[in-house]
Amino acid sequence: MEIYKQTNTAASKEFEKLLDNQISKTKNLIEGKIIEGTVTKIGEKYVFLFIEGLKSEPLVDINELKTLGQENKIKIGEKIQVLLERIEDKNGEVVVSASKAHKIKGWDILVKAFENNEPIMGKITSKCKGGVIVEHIDTGSLMFCPGSQISDIPIKDISHLMNEPQKFALIKMDKVRGNACVSRRQIISSGKKEDKAKIIEKYKEGDIIKNAVVKGYSSFGCFFNVNNELDCLVHLQEISYSRVNHPEEVFNIGDKHDLLVISVDKEKLQIGCSIKQLSPDPFEKISNYELNKKYEVKVIKIMDFGVFAELEPGLTTLLHSSEISWSRKNISPKKVFKVGDKIDCVITEIDKDKRRIAISYRLTKENPFDQILKDNPVGSEVSGIISSMNEYAIYLKLDDYEIDAFLHFNDLSYTGAPEEIAKNFKLKDKLKVKVLEIKKDAQKVRVGLKQTQKDPFDYFKDKKVNETVTVKVLSSDNKGLTVKPEGCDINLIIKKSQIAVSSSDARPSRFVGGERIDAAISELNIEKRKVSLSIKLLEELQNKEAVSKFSSPLSGKNLPFSSLSDKLTFSSLSDKLSNKKEKK
Repeated sequence: MEIYKQTNTAASKEFEKLLDNQISKTKNLIEGKIIEGTVTKIGEKYVFLFIEGLKSEPLVDINELKTLGQENKIKIGEKIQVLLERIEDKNGEVVVSASKAHKIKGWDILVKAFENNEPIMGKITSKCKGGVIVEHIDTGSLMFCPGSQISDIPIKDISHLMNEPQKFALIKMDKVRGNACVSRRQIISSGKKEDKAKIIEKYKEGDIIKNAVVKGYSSFGCFFNVNNELDCLVHLQEISYSRVNHPEEVFNIGDKHDLLVISVDKEKLQIGCSIKQLSPDPFEKISNYELNKKYEVKVIKIMDFGVFAELEPGLTTLLHSSEISWSRKNISPKKVFKVGDKIDCVITEIDKDKRRIAISYRLTKENPFDQILKDNPVGSEVSGIISSMNEYAIYLKLDDYEIDAFLHFNDLSYTGAPEEIAKNFKLKDKLKVKVLEIKKDAQKVRVGLKQTQKDPFDYFKDKKVNETVTVKVLSSDNKGLTVKPEGCDINLIIKKSQIAVSSSDARPSRFVGGERIDAAISELNIEKRKVSLSIKLLEELQNKEAVSKFSSPLSGKNLPFSSLSDKLTFSSLSDKLSNKKEKK
């Protein structure tokens, strides 16, 4: 205890001075701070650093230094910057990291560039989900570049960009997570913006641009490429004096047109152009044309819904697909016309307010439904070729008419299943049919094939109920017999319950097929074409006839006393009744 009491001695003051010096050095060592150490020893795997204030020499992995490109630092006496992670770990050793120090130092450089809005140099090292990984050339820091920020145009193959030093713009930095997001597109666009500003300076309102190429469409206009240096927009309303619903109605990709510059926006770096203002308004000449009169037009554009044609240059009209043919409603205009064709059409509508002109091609031709009504009315026979079929009908292209007639399966034959009979026909078969119905307003013609043949039901026109017919048994089953009357092509069914009066005889198995038997008509309706046959009814009719022919209505006529006179018999009966009353 004496030594602490004697603090004024020279030894005490020297000790105090050394202790204060050591504490001041230790205070500057803070975990998480980048510090500098001197290489004192080089081993096989590690280098030893001397850092003033630490009680032991920390180790740095030689491979770590080589990865960072600091092989030249692996020399005694060289200074190396490291991150002090732990002053003392659980083993009592100092933990430092050269790579983490390098990354933090690089992050500071990136933050500074981001705050000053300065581009950085980097190279794309690999692909990842949603984009690519970019390495900062100066610090080796890794950053993310989204796929949408690689270029200002879609690129499928980026192999030519891999590992190539190029500029990137820092667009986002997360200081908490230590993530950086960069953009190559922004650098490209900014460079193009400067070039585009110089190009825009060349143009002024009223200039005429020659041979601009159609590049693309939108719902509001058409984009043109001007001299391979600038894209400009022609608004929908500036395309034509006529009504245009979409640019594709008028233009094709690759078409060349002259443009008139009508606006120049130096802030947005855009120019607006017009096509229609290069020529006078042709609609002012509409008074030269009359409704319901035929004119020659030139086809300039073919669409699925119709054809655009010119009465004269700039004066566009619409020929709707419904006005191409009288009979073919869903006809494709491409199968009838081609661009450049000159055709005769009738003007059907002129709307000056909407600046719209409608024309008709079919009105220049005779209505085939008027023609067929005149030449082949209902009941006449015509011929045609099968043009199409569906699940219930056949369509015939009638000879001499642009009409597809409707032939229902039910009108193919009087006998047999309609669907099965229809299988016997194929496309391009020629048929002779009878006209059954003509609807001019609905533009429909219905025809029948069976109506050209003899109706087997005529066999029953002179027949009546209860009349006997001779039939041939074709087959039998549990339900009854299938028979065909002699001289008739109709197959009929005799139900099991109508085979015989006696239930024991009403067995279809009695018949094997080929037998000729008689049956009575039990039901007959000529209008509904319905007939039923019954063997049972024939037996009942025959029994009734036999009873009426060989029997008396009075019972007992064949008994022994039947020979007595009616008078005697009646008198005897009266006497008996009288005697009974007297006895009572």
